[in-house]
Amino acid sequence: MRYSILIFALVLITFCSYGQANFIDQPYLETAASADSLVTPDRIYLSIQLLEEDSKGKVSVEELENKMAQELEKLGVNLGTQLRLSDLSSELEKYFLKKKDVLKEKNFTLLVYDAESAGKVIQSLERIGISNINLAHTEYSKTEELRLFLQIKAIQKAKTKGELLLAGLGQKLGAAIYISDSSPSTYATYNSLPTNYSTRQGVGEYEPIAVSFRKIRITSKVNVKFKIL
Repeated sequence: MRYSILIFALVLITFCSYGQANFIDQPYLETAASADSLVTPDRIYLSIQLLEEDSKGKVSVEELENKMAQELEKLGVNLGTQLRLSDLSSELEKYFLKKKDVLKEKNFTLLVYDAESAGKVIQSLERIGISNINLAHTEYSKTEELRLFLQIKAIQKAKTKGELLLAGLGQKLGAAIYISDSSPSTYATYNSLPTNYSTRQGVGEYEPIAVSFRKIRITSKVNVKFKIL
């Protein structure tokens, strides 16, 4: 039994080695190509921090949270799907060491779908005393679908490039024998909220948010080996 397994393993290794040698020995052309596209983000994540110290302890985090929820619902935000609690903490150390009141804080992440909605949220929460709002990151919801489309374009470009290179030698391009995808895997952008997105210019004065956020570049890159006929 052990002898049979050993023979099978030797045959398998020989077959694999022959296949690799066959691939390396045959004439081939290696080309690389990429395709990219700029898209407007449609998933915008805002980080919202509620601090009791902002109101010098006069308004609790719970009160701020209720006010925030009311304002967001007025704007049509689905609290169940668009708002999530990121972090909850309280300054217990300050309380025990300095005998001061506990000042709590809560951190939320809010999902909106366009720049206009983000601007309305920022302005609305600013009016009720919530100003610790930042742009966490932005995403494009159909990234994978677009990435597959760009991969096809990149492969087609690689093929065209190979045909042009071999045409000068009087040779023809054969079938692809190896394809490697080297596309970036991360498509979210992480940026601080730009200064021109600040809503407060003075008491009761607000600067409107920009029309759109910076676009996201999605890129697909491929390396292809073609047979040379």
